[in-house]
Amino acid sequence: MVEKRWTYQIPPETQEEKERVEELAQAINLNPFLTTLLWQRNIRSFDDAKAFFRPQLNQLHDPFLMKDMDRAVERLSHALKAGEKILVYGDYDVDGTTSVALFYGFLRTFYPSLEFYIPDRYKEGYGVQQPGIDYALANGFTLIVTLDCGIKSVDLINSAREQGLDFIICDHHRPGDQLPDAVAVLDPKREDCQYPFKELTGCGVGFKLLQAYCQYEEISQEPLLEYLDLVAVSIAADIVPIVGENRILAYYGLKQLNAAPRMGLKTLIRAAGMKPPLDITNVVFGLSPRINAAGRIKHAYDAVNLLLCEDEAEAEDFARIINVHNTDRREFDTRITQEALEMIEGNDWLRSAKTTVLFKNDWNKGVVGIVASRCIERYYRPTIILTESNEKAAGSARSVPGFDVYEAIEACSDLLEQFGGHMYAAGLTLKVENVPLFQQRFEEVVARKIRSEDLTPQIDIDMKLPLTTISDKFFSILSQMGPFGPQNMTPVFVAEQVYVYGTPRILKEKHLKMDVRQQGGGVFPCIGFGLAHFYEPLLEGKPFDLCYQIEMNEFQGRRNLQLHIKDIKFRTA
Repeated sequence: MVEKRWTYQIPPETQEEKERVEELAQAINLNPFLTTLLWQRNIRSFDDAKAFFRPQLNQLHDPFLMKDMDRAVERLSHALKAGEKILVYGDYDVDGTTSVALFYGFLRTFYPSLEFYIPDRYKEGYGVQQPGIDYALANGFTLIVTLDCGIKSVDLINSAREQGLDFIICDHHRPGDQLPDAVAVLDPKREDCQYPFKELTGCGVGFKLLQAYCQYEEISQEPLLEYLDLVAVSIAADIVPIVGENRILAYYGLKQLNAAPRMGLKTLIRAAGMKPPLDITNVVFGLSPRINAAGRIKHAYDAVNLLLCEDEAEAEDFARIINVHNTDRREFDTRITQEALEMIEGNDWLRSAKTTVLFKNDWNKGVVGIVASRCIERYYRPTIILTESNEKAAGSARSVPGFDVYEAIEACSDLLEQFGGHMYAAGLTLKVENVPLFQQRFEEVVARKIRSEDLTPQIDIDMKLPLTTISDKFFSILSQMGPFGPQNMTPVFVAEQVYVYGTPRILKEKHLKMDVRQQGGGVFPCIGFGLAHFYEPLLEGKPFDLCYQIEMNEFQGRRNLQLHIKDIKFRTA
């Protein structure tokens, strides 16, 4: 096993910082450990703490601060009043399908001349494609609203505009050098956009457009807020920072998801065997893969139809279909991951490279992103998995913390037909014959830019926390710091000089279960998933440093605190 780097957050260092933390601790009546956690999350005053612990919807930014929002709302309002046919066009992943369900679902409550369109992952590929434009032209649509896509589809949109189709683009991916010739391009990542929060999901941008429409028409936003469960699912699935507006939207979206989710999500939660209350992690690992599976295995229409369902029996049918898709997806994922790892292990150059770029023409396009993530678990480095689609090599890239894979792909853009994405995840298409050259160039670009520490798995640790500090009250306050996710991660602690209490056990041949204690403290149960390799060294009884998170374990109606082990380092002396 590769030894992980433990990287500690910088605590308050100067005398002034320490005094301000003490002032904050007194103002909000918290112990120094919890107050330091808040300080490290840029909570510096009573008002900051109040806004953090009690997010309010009125803290959301004015949607009209987004570039082109006024033009987007005027065009949408005109189309609705004139009875134009509107096509809501979204991507086939979770962010895209939730965006379509939100936008189409809200408008259809008062406007009938409306349809939605999701491109086929295999026949059309990502983003705005010619078949969708042809469909719109053939069926009399005059306005297309794109969600979670469109920012890079410059030529197609410009051509469609000449044929009388107007576009409102709602996207959150990085734009290229040129923007599409649309009526409005809503994307906080536009260089000329002054919108204060840059990390909205595609669904979030769609929500802001509808929020602006409600303001423009002076109608109540209450019906729109019922769609925040979809926004929360998009935030979880797209792994965006859960700070600023995303934290407010996720906070209220999770409330909606747990108290009164829409019928489709309710049946999917049930079909997945999940029990509320759900948090971001539950959504990431329980709901997102199932919603995604529709577009990966068959067609994302199944996912949108489920999310729009109002009839329980119909929703249960869609949930069953999606669960079957998810089972198929898991089988593809397992087989292709095994093949990919064997390709790396059987090639000296690939084993020692700073990147992984693999191509096999019969891999399922729907799971290549998942396979890339799985490969990173074994070979910790930027990874691209490609397969053949429409006579081209197409696939997904995933990165490691600290390295911008989108930028590295952009440096190879002369070899590509199409690409787009974020710092840590991207999609790309190229000619099959260019794959070997791309593999070489990508390796050269990454090897030149990546730091050696980026190639070692890292655990970000908030602070050293003695086990004696942990109590039900401590955990209760800690829980209120959620929803947790990127840039507001579940706190990770280290307890030093810890001993095993009793004998550790191995569960299912790979998980570690044990009780631990520190000098002068009580005993805490621990679980370490995939950490059975620590079993033998633990039997020696030596003290160790424990890297952990605190969680509440529920079993047979009983609740007790337990430590979720992230890593163990044994003391040499």
